[in-house]
Amino acid sequence: MPPHASTSPLSALAAALPDPAPAPLLLGFSGGLDSTVLLHLLAQQPSYRRAGLRALHVHHGLHADADAWAAQCAQRCAALAVPLQVVRVQVPRDSGDGLEAAARQARRQAFAQALQPGEWLALAQHRDDQAETFLLRALRASGPDGLAAMQAMSDFAGSRLWRPLLAQPRSALHAYAQQHGLQWIDDPSNADPGFDRNFLRLQVLLLLRQRWPHADAALARSAQLCADASALLQADDRAALDALQDAPAAPLPLAPLRALPTARRARVLRCWIAQAGLPPLPAAGLAAIERDLLQPLADAAAQFAWHGACVRSWRDTLYAEQERAPWPADWQAQWDGRTPLPLPDGRLLHLHAATTLAFDTPLLVRARRGGERLRLPGRTQSQSLKHLLQTQALPPWERLRLPLLFDATQLLAAGPDLLAAPLHAWLQAHAARLVLDPPPAPTSASH
Repeated sequence: MPPHASTSPLSALAAALPDPAPAPLLLGFSGGLDSTVLLHLLAQQPSYRRAGLRALHVHHGLHADADAWAAQCAQRCAALAVPLQVVRVQVPRDSGDGLEAAARQARRQAFAQALQPGEWLALAQHRDDQAETFLLRALRASGPDGLAAMQAMSDFAGSRLWRPLLAQPRSALHAYAQQHGLQWIDDPSNADPGFDRNFLRLQVLLLLRQRWPHADAALARSAQLCADASALLQADDRAALDALQDAPAAPLPLAPLRALPTARRARVLRCWIAQAGLPPLPAAGLAAIERDLLQPLADAAAQFAWHGACVRSWRDTLYAEQERAPWPADWQAQWDGRTPLPLPDGRLLHLHAATTLAFDTPLLVRARRGGERLRLPGRTQSQSLKHLLQTQALPPWERLRLPLLFDATQLLAAGPDLLAAPLHAWLQAHAARLVLDPPPAPTSASH
Protein backbone atom coordinates (compact mmCIF):
# COMPACT_ATOMS: atom_id res chain seq x y z
CA MET A 1 0.00 0.00 0.00
CA PRO A 2 1.45 3.44 -0.89
CA PRO A 3 2.50 5.49 2.16
CA HIS A 4 -0.09 8.18 1.55
CA ALA A 5 -3.07 5.84 1.28
CA SER A 6 -3.56 5.39 5.01
CA THR A 7 -3.41 9.13 5.70
CA SER A 8 -5.50 10.42 2.81
CA PRO A 9 -8.85 10.10 4.63
CA LEU A 10 -7.43 12.01 7.59
CA SER A 11 -6.00 14.82 5.47
CA ALA A 12 -9.09 15.12 3.27
CA LEU A 13 -11.50 15.23 6.18
CA ALA A 14 -9.37 17.46 8.39
CA ALA A 15 -9.05 19.92 5.50
CA ALA A 16 -12.84 20.26 5.50
CA LEU A 17 -12.67 22.00 8.89
CA PRO A 18 -11.46 25.62 8.79
CA ASP A 19 -9.13 26.78 11.53
CA PRO A 20 -9.93 28.73 13.64
CA ALA A 21 -13.46 27.56 14.34
CA PRO A 22 -16.10 29.76 12.67
CA ALA A 23 -18.50 29.69 15.65
CA PRO A 24 -19.51 27.71 18.74
CA LEU A 25 -20.97 24.40 17.54
CA LEU A 26 -23.83 22.13 18.56
CA LEU A 27 -23.19 18.77 16.87
CA GLY A 28 -26.17 16.58 16.04
CA PHE A 29 -24.83 13.25 17.35
CA SER A 30 -26.71 10.04 16.59
CA GLY A 31 -23.73 7.85 17.44
CA GLY A 32 -23.65 6.45 13.90
CA LEU A 33 -20.57 6.37 11.70
CA ASP A 34 -20.96 9.83 10.19
CA SER A 35 -21.55 11.84 13.37
CA THR A 36 -18.95 9.76 15.27
CA VAL A 37 -16.31 10.75 12.72
CA LEU A 38 -17.32 14.41 12.80
CA LEU A 39 -17.30 14.41 16.61
CA HIS A 40 -13.77 12.96 16.63
CA LEU A 41 -12.56 15.43 13.99
CA LEU A 42 -13.94 18.43 15.84
CA ALA A 43 -12.61 17.23 19.19
CA GLN A 44 -9.06 17.11 17.77
CA GLN A 45 -9.15 20.80 16.87
CA PRO A 46 -8.22 23.08 19.82
CA SER A 47 -9.90 26.13 18.26
CA TYR A 48 -13.25 24.32 18.19
CA ARG A 49 -12.99 23.45 21.85
CA ARG A 50 -12.08 27.04 22.69
CA ALA A 51 -14.98 28.41 20.64
CA GLY A 52 -17.43 26.01 22.29
CA LEU A 53 -18.19 22.44 21.23
CA ARG A 54 -21.05 20.31 22.52
CA ALA A 55 -23.24 17.52 21.18
CA LEU A 56 -26.94 16.70 21.21
CA HIS A 57 -28.40 13.21 20.89
CA VAL A 58 -32.07 12.95 19.97
CA HIS A 59 -33.73 9.96 21.65
CA HIS A 60 -36.59 9.03 19.31
CA GLY A 61 -37.84 6.11 21.40
CA LEU A 62 -38.55 4.13 18.22
CA HIS A 63 -36.20 1.19 18.87
CA ALA A 64 -35.80 -1.18 21.79
CA ASP A 65 -32.11 -0.22 22.04
CA ALA A 66 -32.73 3.53 22.08
CA ASP A 67 -31.76 3.83 25.76
CA ALA A 68 -28.57 1.84 25.18
CA TRP A 69 -27.70 4.04 22.20
CA ALA A 70 -28.08 7.18 24.29
CA ALA A 71 -25.81 5.64 26.94
CA GLN A 72 -23.18 4.78 24.31
CA CYS A 73 -23.31 8.33 22.97
CA ALA A 74 -22.76 9.64 26.49
CA GLN A 75 -19.73 7.36 26.93
CA ARG A 76 -18.14 8.43 23.65
CA CYS A 77 -18.66 12.12 24.31
CA ALA A 78 -17.28 11.72 27.83
CA ALA A 79 -14.18 9.99 26.45
CA LEU A 80 -13.55 13.05 24.27
CA ALA A 81 -14.56 15.53 27.00
CA VAL A 82 -17.37 16.92 24.85
CA PRO A 83 -20.57 17.84 26.75
CA LEU A 84 -23.63 15.88 25.60
CA GLN A 85 -27.31 16.76 25.90
CA VAL A 86 -29.86 13.96 25.37
CA VAL A 87 -33.33 15.09 24.29
CA ARG A 88 -36.27 12.71 24.22
CA VAL A 89 -38.88 13.39 21.54
CA GLN A 90 -42.26 11.96 20.64
CA VAL A 91 -42.46 10.88 16.99
CA PRO A 92 -46.04 10.61 15.72
CA ARG A 93 -46.59 7.40 13.76
CA ASP A 94 -49.71 8.73 12.05
CA SER A 95 -48.55 12.17 10.87
CA GLY A 96 -49.45 11.42 7.25
CA ASP A 97 -45.90 12.15 6.10
CA GLY A 98 -44.36 8.82 7.06
CA LEU A 99 -42.15 7.82 9.97
CA GLU A 100 -38.93 9.06 8.31
CA ALA A 101 -40.26 12.57 7.82
CA ALA A 102 -41.87 12.69 11.27
CA ALA A 103 -38.62 11.63 12.96
CA ARG A 104 -36.64 14.16 10.94
CA GLN A 105 -39.04 16.95 11.92
CA ALA A 106 -38.82 15.95 15.59
CA ARG A 107 -35.01 16.07 15.38
CA ARG A 108 -34.99 19.47 13.79
CA GLN A 109 -37.34 20.87 16.40
CA ALA A 110 -35.08 19.49 19.13
CA PHE A 111 -32.03 21.08 17.48
CA ALA A 112 -33.80 24.41 17.06
CA GLN A 113 -34.84 24.50 20.71
CA ALA A 114 -31.37 23.52 21.95
CA LEU A 115 -29.35 26.08 19.97
CA GLN A 116 -27.89 28.86 22.07
CA PRO A 117 -27.37 32.44 20.80
CA GLY A 118 -24.47 32.57 18.34
CA GLU A 119 -24.19 28.78 18.15
CA TRP A 120 -24.24 26.89 14.84
CA LEU A 121 -25.74 23.46 14.27
CA ALA A 122 -23.25 21.00 12.73
CA LEU A 123 -24.50 17.87 10.94
CA ALA A 124 -22.44 15.07 9.41
CA GLN A 125 -24.11 14.45 6.05
CA HIS A 126 -21.65 13.49 3.31
CA ARG A 127 -21.53 13.18 -0.47
CA ASP A 128 -23.36 9.85 -0.57
CA ASP A 129 -26.21 11.45 1.40
CA GLN A 130 -26.26 14.29 -1.12
CA ALA A 131 -26.61 11.81 -4.00
CA GLU A 132 -29.52 10.11 -2.22
CA THR A 133 -31.23 13.43 -1.56
CA PHE A 134 -30.85 14.49 -5.19
CA LEU A 135 -32.47 11.27 -6.41
CA LEU A 136 -35.29 11.51 -3.86
CA ARG A 137 -36.03 15.07 -4.94
CA ALA A 138 -35.93 14.09 -8.63
CA LEU A 139 -38.39 11.27 -7.99
CA ARG A 140 -40.70 13.83 -6.34
CA ALA A 141 -40.57 15.99 -9.49
CA SER A 142 -38.64 18.80 -7.82
CA GLY A 143 -37.41 21.83 -9.72
CA PRO A 144 -34.01 23.51 -9.36
CA ASP A 145 -34.63 24.53 -5.75
CA GLY A 146 -35.35 20.96 -4.64
CA LEU A 147 -32.67 19.39 -6.83
CA ALA A 148 -30.11 21.65 -5.15
CA ALA A 149 -30.54 19.12 -2.31
CA MET A 150 -28.52 20.03 0.81
CA GLN A 151 -26.21 23.01 1.20
CA ALA A 152 -22.95 23.03 3.11
CA MET A 153 -24.14 26.21 4.82
CA SER A 154 -27.74 27.33 5.28
CA ASP A 155 -30.00 29.27 7.62
CA PHE A 156 -31.61 27.37 10.46
CA ALA A 157 -33.74 28.51 13.41
CA GLY A 158 -32.30 32.01 13.44
CA SER A 159 -28.75 30.67 13.20
CA ARG A 160 -26.67 28.61 10.75
CA LEU A 161 -26.65 24.93 9.80
CA TRP A 162 -23.20 23.69 8.75
CA ARG A 163 -22.44 20.42 6.94
CA PRO A 164 -18.63 20.42 6.77
CA LEU A 165 -18.34 16.90 5.32
CA LEU A 166 -20.87 17.30 2.50
CA ALA A 167 -18.20 17.07 -0.22
CA GLN A 168 -16.58 13.95 1.29
CA PRO A 169 -17.51 10.37 0.26
CA ARG A 170 -18.72 7.97 2.91
CA SER A 171 -15.76 5.73 2.13
CA ALA A 172 -13.43 8.44 3.45
CA LEU A 173 -15.39 8.62 6.70
CA HIS A 174 -15.29 4.84 7.05
CA ALA A 175 -11.54 4.74 6.42
CA TYR A 176 -10.99 7.50 8.98
CA ALA A 177 -13.05 5.63 11.58
CA GLN A 178 -11.08 2.44 11.02
CA GLN A 179 -7.77 4.28 11.13
CA HIS A 180 -8.61 5.78 14.52
CA GLY A 181 -10.29 2.69 15.95
CA LEU A 182 -13.63 4.45 16.35
CA GLN A 183 -16.76 2.54 17.32
CA TRP A 184 -20.22 3.54 16.21
CA ILE A 185 -23.85 2.50 16.43
CA ASP A 186 -25.42 0.56 13.56
CA ASP A 187 -29.14 1.37 13.58
CA PRO A 188 -30.86 -1.70 12.06
CA SER A 189 -33.54 0.54 10.56
CA ASN A 190 -30.88 1.79 8.12
CA ALA A 191 -30.93 -1.68 6.53
CA ASP A 192 -34.70 -1.66 5.97
CA PRO A 193 -35.40 -1.11 2.24
CA GLY A 194 -38.99 -0.23 3.10
CA PHE A 195 -37.78 3.33 3.73
CA ASP A 196 -37.29 5.32 0.52
CA ARG A 197 -33.82 6.60 1.33
CA ASN A 198 -32.62 3.13 2.35
CA PHE A 199 -34.01 1.64 -0.86
CA LEU A 200 -32.04 4.14 -2.91
CA ARG A 201 -28.85 3.56 -0.92
CA LEU A 202 -29.05 -0.23 -0.68
CA GLN A 203 -30.35 -1.06 -4.13
CA VAL A 204 -30.55 1.79 -6.64
CA LEU A 205 -27.25 3.55 -5.94
CA LEU A 206 -25.46 0.24 -5.54
CA LEU A 207 -26.56 -0.69 -9.06
CA LEU A 208 -25.68 2.74 -10.45
CA ARG A 209 -22.16 2.54 -9.02
CA GLN A 210 -21.59 -0.82 -10.69
CA ARG A 211 -22.22 0.81 -14.06
CA TRP A 212 -20.94 4.32 -13.26
CA PRO A 213 -18.34 4.22 -10.43
CA HIS A 214 -18.47 7.99 -10.05
CA ALA A 215 -22.27 8.15 -9.80
CA ASP A 216 -22.24 9.78 -6.36
CA ALA A 217 -19.84 12.51 -7.44
CA ALA A 218 -21.84 13.14 -10.62
CA LEU A 219 -25.15 13.39 -8.76
CA ALA A 220 -23.62 15.69 -6.14
CA ARG A 221 -22.21 17.86 -8.93
CA SER A 222 -25.65 18.05 -10.55
CA ALA A 223 -27.05 19.15 -7.19
CA GLN A 224 -24.46 21.92 -7.04
CA LEU A 225 -25.31 23.08 -10.58
CA CYS A 226 -28.98 23.17 -9.59
CA ALA A 227 -28.03 25.17 -6.50
CA ASP A 228 -26.21 27.69 -8.70
CA ALA A 229 -29.22 27.98 -11.02
CA SER A 230 -31.57 28.22 -8.05
CA ALA A 231 -29.57 31.11 -6.57
CA LEU A 232 -29.96 33.09 -9.79
CA LEU A 233 -33.68 32.34 -10.00
CA GLN A 234 -34.23 33.22 -6.34
CA ALA A 235 -32.69 36.66 -6.83
CA ASP A 236 -35.26 37.31 -9.57
CA ASP A 237 -38.01 35.84 -7.39
CA ARG A 238 -37.19 38.23 -4.55
CA ALA A 239 -37.17 41.20 -6.92
CA ALA A 240 -40.58 40.20 -8.32
CA LEU A 241 -41.94 39.67 -4.81
CA ASP A 242 -40.60 43.02 -3.58
CA ALA A 243 -42.45 44.72 -6.44
CA LEU A 244 -45.74 43.24 -5.15
CA GLN A 245 -45.30 43.95 -1.43
CA ASP A 246 -45.44 46.95 0.86
CA ALA A 247 -43.33 45.10 3.45
CA PRO A 248 -41.68 41.67 3.86
CA ALA A 249 -44.19 38.82 4.34
CA ALA A 250 -47.08 41.23 3.71
CA PRO A 251 -50.26 40.01 1.95
CA LEU A 252 -50.10 39.93 -1.85
CA PRO A 253 -52.46 41.87 -4.14
CA LEU A 254 -54.01 39.41 -6.57
CA ALA A 255 -54.19 41.56 -9.71
CA PRO A 256 -50.42 42.03 -10.23
CA LEU A 257 -49.82 38.47 -9.03
CA ARG A 258 -52.14 37.15 -11.74
CA ALA A 259 -50.24 39.21 -14.32
CA LEU A 260 -47.02 37.27 -13.74
CA PRO A 261 -46.17 34.32 -16.01
CA THR A 262 -47.35 31.04 -14.48
CA ALA A 263 -43.85 29.69 -13.78
CA ARG A 264 -42.69 32.96 -12.20
CA ARG A 265 -45.90 33.20 -10.17
CA ALA A 266 -45.28 29.73 -8.71
CA ARG A 267 -41.75 30.69 -7.70
CA VAL A 268 -42.87 34.01 -6.23
CA LEU A 269 -45.52 32.24 -4.16
CA ARG A 270 -42.95 29.81 -2.78
CA CYS A 271 -40.58 32.70 -2.04
CA TRP A 272 -43.39 34.53 -0.24
CA ILE A 273 -44.23 31.48 1.87
CA ALA A 274 -40.57 31.03 2.83
CA GLN A 275 -40.31 34.73 3.69
CA ALA A 276 -43.25 34.30 6.08
CA GLY A 277 -41.39 31.50 7.89
CA LEU A 278 -43.95 28.87 6.89
CA PRO A 279 -43.30 25.26 5.77
CA PRO A 280 -42.44 24.85 2.07
CA LEU A 281 -45.50 25.05 -0.16
CA PRO A 282 -46.13 21.66 -1.85
CA ALA A 283 -47.05 21.25 -5.50
CA ALA A 284 -50.65 20.50 -4.48
CA GLY A 285 -50.71 23.88 -2.75
CA LEU A 286 -49.67 25.73 -5.87
CA ALA A 287 -52.36 23.93 -7.86
CA ALA A 288 -55.01 24.72 -5.22
CA ILE A 289 -54.03 28.39 -5.10
CA GLU A 290 -54.22 28.65 -8.89
CA ARG A 291 -57.56 26.85 -9.02
CA ASP A 292 -59.36 28.12 -5.93
CA LEU A 293 -57.80 31.40 -4.80
CA LEU A 294 -56.45 33.31 -7.79
CA GLN A 295 -59.59 33.33 -9.89
CA PRO A 296 -61.50 36.66 -9.99
CA LEU A 297 -64.67 35.01 -8.65
CA ALA A 298 -62.96 32.76 -6.11
CA ASP A 299 -65.03 31.43 -3.21
CA ALA A 300 -64.50 33.78 -0.25
CA ALA A 301 -64.21 30.76 2.07
CA ALA A 302 -61.62 28.96 -0.08
CA GLN A 303 -58.25 28.21 1.47
CA PHE A 304 -55.32 25.78 1.28
CA ALA A 305 -53.89 24.38 4.51
CA TRP A 306 -50.74 22.29 4.98
CA HIS A 307 -48.46 21.41 7.92
CA GLY A 308 -50.01 24.00 10.21
CA ALA A 309 -49.99 26.81 7.65
CA CYS A 310 -52.80 28.32 5.60
CA VAL A 311 -53.28 30.52 2.51
CA ARG A 312 -56.56 32.44 2.04
CA SER A 313 -57.84 35.15 -0.29
CA TRP A 314 -60.05 38.08 0.68
CA ARG A 315 -60.84 41.33 -1.12
CA ASP A 316 -58.44 40.57 -4.00
CA THR A 317 -55.58 39.95 -1.60
CA LEU A 318 -53.76 36.73 -0.72
CA TYR A 319 -52.88 36.04 2.94
CA ALA A 320 -50.52 33.40 4.38
CA GLU A 321 -50.08 32.54 8.05
CA GLN A 322 -49.84 29.80 10.60
CA GLU A 323 -53.13 28.09 11.34
CA ARG A 324 -54.31 29.02 14.80
CA ALA A 325 -56.98 27.27 16.80
CA PRO A 326 -60.18 29.24 17.52
CA TRP A 327 -60.27 30.95 20.87
CA PRO A 328 -62.44 29.27 23.52
CA ALA A 329 -65.68 31.23 23.66
CA ASP A 330 -65.37 31.76 27.41
CA TRP A 331 -61.66 32.73 27.46
CA GLN A 332 -60.80 35.90 29.33
CA ALA A 333 -57.93 37.24 31.42
CA GLN A 334 -57.05 40.12 33.70
CA TRP A 335 -54.01 42.06 32.45
CA ASP A 336 -52.10 44.84 34.15
CA GLY A 337 -49.64 45.37 31.27
CA ARG A 338 -46.48 44.68 33.27
CA THR A 339 -45.67 41.45 31.42
CA PRO A 340 -46.75 40.14 28.00
CA LEU A 341 -50.13 38.42 27.99
CA PRO A 342 -50.20 35.00 26.22
CA LEU A 343 -53.29 34.68 24.02
CA PRO A 344 -55.00 31.34 23.27
CA ASP A 345 -53.58 31.20 19.73
CA GLY A 346 -49.94 31.58 20.80
CA ARG A 347 -49.57 35.31 20.22
CA LEU A 348 -48.39 37.73 22.89
CA LEU A 349 -49.99 41.07 23.75
CA HIS A 350 -47.45 43.65 24.98
CA LEU A 351 -47.65 47.08 26.53
CA HIS A 352 -44.55 48.56 24.92
CA ALA A 353 -42.83 51.49 26.64
CA ALA A 354 -39.33 52.70 27.43
CA THR A 355 -39.70 51.61 31.05
CA THR A 356 -41.83 49.03 32.84
CA LEU A 357 -45.38 50.31 32.80
CA ALA A 358 -48.73 49.14 34.12
CA PHE A 359 -52.32 50.24 33.63
CA ASP A 360 -53.89 52.22 36.46
CA THR A 361 -56.19 49.27 37.07
CA PRO A 362 -56.03 45.81 35.42
CA LEU A 363 -58.03 45.45 32.22
CA LEU A 364 -60.23 42.57 31.13
CA VAL A 365 -59.08 40.91 27.89
CA ARG A 366 -61.44 38.62 25.95
CA ALA A 367 -62.58 37.70 22.45
CA ARG A 368 -65.48 39.23 20.53
CA ARG A 369 -68.96 38.12 21.45
CA GLY A 370 -70.96 40.52 19.30
CA GLY A 371 -72.65 43.84 19.94
CA GLU A 372 -69.54 45.68 21.18
CA ARG A 373 -69.17 49.43 20.60
CA LEU A 374 -66.11 51.68 20.74
CA ARG A 375 -65.67 55.48 20.83
CA LEU A 376 -62.75 56.61 18.69
CA PRO A 377 -60.60 59.65 19.59
CA GLY A 378 -62.26 62.89 18.48
CA ARG A 379 -65.73 61.34 18.39
CA THR A 380 -68.57 62.05 20.79
CA GLN A 381 -70.54 58.91 19.95
CA SER A 382 -69.48 55.26 19.98
CA GLN A 383 -69.68 53.12 16.86
CA SER A 384 -70.38 49.47 16.26
CA LEU A 385 -67.17 47.43 16.46
CA LYS A 386 -68.42 45.36 13.53
CA HIS A 387 -68.59 48.51 11.39
CA LEU A 388 -65.17 49.73 12.54
CA LEU A 389 -63.54 46.39 11.72
CA GLN A 390 -65.07 46.43 8.26
CA THR A 391 -63.66 49.90 7.61
CA GLN A 392 -60.26 48.68 8.85
CA ALA A 393 -60.26 46.05 6.08
CA LEU A 394 -59.42 43.37 8.64
CA PRO A 395 -60.00 39.85 7.23
CA PRO A 396 -62.94 38.00 8.82
CA TRP A 397 -60.78 35.27 10.37
CA GLU A 398 -58.65 37.91 12.11
CA ARG A 399 -61.71 39.57 13.63
CA LEU A 400 -62.59 36.34 15.45
CA ARG A 401 -59.29 36.32 17.37
CA LEU A 402 -58.85 40.00 18.08
CA PRO A 403 -58.16 40.69 21.77
CA LEU A 404 -60.65 43.17 23.20
CA LEU A 405 -59.59 45.26 26.21
CA PHE A 406 -62.22 46.54 28.68
CA ASP A 407 -62.20 48.56 31.86
CA ALA A 408 -65.16 48.43 34.23
CA THR A 409 -67.40 50.50 31.95
CA GLN A 410 -66.38 50.33 28.29
CA LEU A 411 -64.41 48.77 25.45
CA LEU A 412 -60.98 50.43 25.33
CA ALA A 413 -59.31 48.64 22.42
CA ALA A 414 -59.83 46.03 19.73
CA GLY A 415 -56.31 44.79 19.10
CA PRO A 416 -53.41 47.24 18.94
CA ASP A 417 -54.85 49.53 16.26
CA LEU A 418 -58.46 50.29 17.18
CA LEU A 419 -58.20 52.40 20.34
CA ALA A 420 -60.96 54.13 22.25
CA ALA A 421 -60.39 57.75 23.21
CA PRO A 422 -59.49 57.12 26.90
CA LEU A 423 -56.85 54.47 26.18
CA HIS A 424 -55.48 56.43 23.22
CA ALA A 425 -54.93 59.44 25.49
CA TRP A 426 -53.37 57.29 28.24
CA LEU A 427 -50.92 55.64 25.82
CA GLN A 428 -49.92 59.01 24.38
CA ALA A 429 -49.35 60.45 27.85
CA HIS A 430 -47.06 57.53 28.74
CA ALA A 431 -45.29 57.28 25.32
CA ALA A 432 -46.53 53.70 25.08
CA ARG A 433 -48.29 51.49 22.55
CA LEU A 434 -49.95 48.12 22.30
CA VAL A 435 -48.08 45.44 20.33
CA LEU A 436 -49.39 42.06 19.20
CA ASP A 437 -46.57 39.60 18.47
CA PRO A 438 -47.15 36.65 16.11
CA PRO A 439 -46.67 33.09 17.37
CA PRO A 440 -43.24 31.51 16.83
CA ALA A 441 -42.64 30.31 13.28
CA PRO A 442 -42.48 26.53 12.76
CA THR A 443 -39.19 24.78 12.04
CA SER A 444 -38.85 23.59 8.49
CA ALA A 445 -38.90 19.87 7.95
CA SER A 446 -36.62 19.88 4.97
CA HIS A 447 -33.63 17.57 5.05
